[in-house]
Amino acid sequence: MTPLPWQRHPLALIVLAQLCGTSLWFSVNGVGLSLSRDLGLSEADLGRLTLTVQAGFIIGTLAIAATGLADRFRASRIFAAACLAGALTNAGFVVAAASPPLDLLLRFLTGICLAGIYPLGMKLVIGWTPKHTGAALAWLVGMLTLGTALPHLLRGATLGMPWEWPLLGASGLALLGGALIFMLGDGPHLPPPSGRSRLLEGVAGLRDARFRAVAGGYFGHCWELYAFWMLTPFLVAREVQRLAASSGLIAWLSFGVIALGLAGCVGGGELSRRLGSLWVAKRALITSGLICLAYPLLAWAPPGALLGLLALWGLSVIADSPQFSALAAATAQRERVGSTLAIMNAVGFALTIPAIALTSSLWSLQGIWVVWWLLPGPMLGLWVMRSVSADLPAAAPRQPHAIRD
Repeated sequence: MTPLPWQRHPLALIVLAQLCGTSLWFSVNGVGLSLSRDLGLSEADLGRLTLTVQAGFIIGTLAIAATGLADRFRASRIFAAACLAGALTNAGFVVAAASPPLDLLLRFLTGICLAGIYPLGMKLVIGWTPKHTGAALAWLVGMLTLGTALPHLLRGATLGMPWEWPLLGASGLALLGGALIFMLGDGPHLPPPSGRSRLLEGVAGLRDARFRAVAGGYFGHCWELYAFWMLTPFLVAREVQRLAASSGLIAWLSFGVIALGLAGCVGGGELSRRLGSLWVAKRALITSGLICLAYPLLAWAPPGALLGLLALWGLSVIADSPQFSALAAATAQRERVGSTLAIMNAVGFALTIPAIALTSSLWSLQGIWVVWWLLPGPMLGLWVMRSVSADLPAAAPRQPHAIRD
């Protein structure tokens, strides 16, 4: 069948839609400082709003895995519906921001909607570009990162305007992303739907020692990642204040720090072609862990130096994510790879909740030293992965099923 004009570059449409849809994830964080000023929200309040999104995403992911929803309906329709619902719940926060617990409920529902955007984006990639899944995955995670940063860009572009505008802008982008995927449709290479729930089979997949080691590295990565993204505007604000610069720089610099993760993902994907996913994942985890360790100790350094260190942190903290997914796919049992990865993602995102809760609640007491609460993530991740060696099928340079991109 001849592809329609807008189906000739499916990967470009999918990653663009992913960027637009995931702008809902940290939409409230992008205006967090404005909410603190106008509504009196504390860092702990902003942390609760963030972790309820994570909780919604986890529940939504498990629900999709347990019900076989993604196998019962077309992935493109689920993605589009999730974007529409997410846009509405995100816009509803504008009205409910000063009305707890309704504000928390709407953020929770937004997280559930994101479970129909990010994972389904992966399935769409498989359906459209099966020969380049590894490279496409790096772009997909990179766009998740850029989507996370996008609310800060929207805030920077609307300085002097009410905080409601960036939130509504994120909702508009989500609608655009849903429309793009609705027009694109499902790819021709998706496996036939099974309609079965394989949640328990996914749990059973954790019995494999090699998979557990890779999953342990991923869990450590998750503990650090989202809490770092949540803390970024606070860390940037500290350096902007030390520079006596305009507070308008906070949104722009926060966007830059997080958005550099796109380069980390894509660059890591290119490196993995030559050096393997395992090499890239370990080095990225080591780099972000060392920065986490050193950052508070360098609190006396010039603000420009710390902003540069934050940029390097933003680059490295997400570079290992697509590589962990590739390694996990290679070490999981083939007959249950989908359900096993769903469980791994659910556990990983569950670990982001205590990390976010700890760092957001302790920021007012510990300031810059709060980042040391993130350090157990990369440390334990590397310790668990010590048994993973380059003789994994995924890391062997010339194996047919090698995951090196």
